Amino acid sequence: MNEIKIFCPATIANLNCGFDVLGLCIDNIGDEMIFRKSPQKGIKITKITGADIPYETDKNVAGVAALAIIENLDLEYGFEIEIHKKIKAGSGIGSSAASAAGAVYGINELLGKPYTKKELVQFAMKGEAVASGSEHADNVAPCMLGGFTLVRGYNPLDIIQIESPSELYAVVLHPQIEIKTSDARAVLKPMIPLQSAITQWGNVGGLIAGLYTKDYELIGRSLRDVIVEPLRKGLIPNFDNVKNAALNTGALGAGISGAGPSIFALCKGETIARNVANAMQNAYLETKIPFDIHISKVNPQGVKTI
Repeated sequence: MNEIKIFCPATIANLNCGFDVLGLCIDNIGDEMIFRKSPQKGIKITKITGADIPYETDKNVAGVAALAIIENLDLEYGFEIEIHKKIKAGSGIGSSAASAAGAVYGINELLGKPYTKKELVQFAMKGEAVASGSEHADNVAPCMLGGFTLVRGYNPLDIIQIESPSELYAVVLHPQIEIKTSDARAVLKPMIPLQSAITQWGNVGGLIAGLYTKDYELIGRSLRDVIVEPLRKGLIPNFDNVKNAALNTGALGAGISGAGPSIFALCKGETIARNVANAMQNAYLETKIPFDIHISKVNPQGVKTI
């Protein structure tokens, strides 16, 4: 096989209580990438659509991730990559993670799968660092593996996959504004009160337990963030009104997707999800800021060949 085309899905990271450790994979939003073997060594990005991002390999998220994987192997050839962006940068639904995860997945497939999907995450993190300034896996892990993922630790990298309850739906409202991950991190405080930490630990444990036991009410009770959301929500116009509209219409929980500006809600069943989407949409219309809204089941597969 000398050429492959893949789909790289969007993701929701943090999930309120799980800052930098929890994420889920969305089913119907994502980028596409094409990979070709090349007689020339190294990585060359030959085409980019949908975004104004660098062609230089060492400045491009996908390029850096791709270099990370091939540097581990003594290859006599290289790869050309086309990147077709459908996830806007700075959207809060894992644009850079899709590029990074897609890059290492595509090359791994053309190489005959020398690495497992879990092993590929460590290479994808190198690309993610180009966009955010740090190697983290809360987006690249669910993009690569699908479902929910918990990053238990980084040294060594320890990722747990969690199957989504079958009736769980995600709603994502994406305002057409950009919040850079680095800017969203700048508003955070390096120290947190002990009581806030205790509350957050309990919610993380409750959310994990709720997913495993398919207890939707427990999932809803646990989708609370007392540490990060209070500091970041001011960056997102009309956030409180949109979140309250979602909760009042039956959402299990709602919050900031990744670093924002996207706002997500988790719902039990498609009917409630559609009602919640309408309510969130109506609440955000007041801002007069253009936006997209998506309704999706949780993607169980992650990045895939198409």
